[in-house]
Amino acid sequence: MEVKKITQEELDNITKIQTELAQLLQNIGLAEAEKHAMLHKIAGVNTKQEDVKKELEEKYGPININLENGEYTVIEKQNG
Repeated sequence: MEVKKITQEELDNITKIQTELAQLLQNIGLAEAEKHAMLHKIAGVNTKQEDVKKELEEKYGPININLENGEYTVIEKQNG
């Protein structure tokens, strides 16, 4: 029985493409892991922000703060 083969150039081309594809898939996996870690960090920062907001509301009541200069205005309750 005769063994049939593609050319070495064709084989090299296919293996090069497969290696490139594997590397891209690995990079996607790493990026997803980094994304997951960043999402956890965002959740932590959001928690800190909510804690600071509660502290400020306990001290000043409901306010809007100008983040450029620290001035604030009291949020008036809506009668409804």
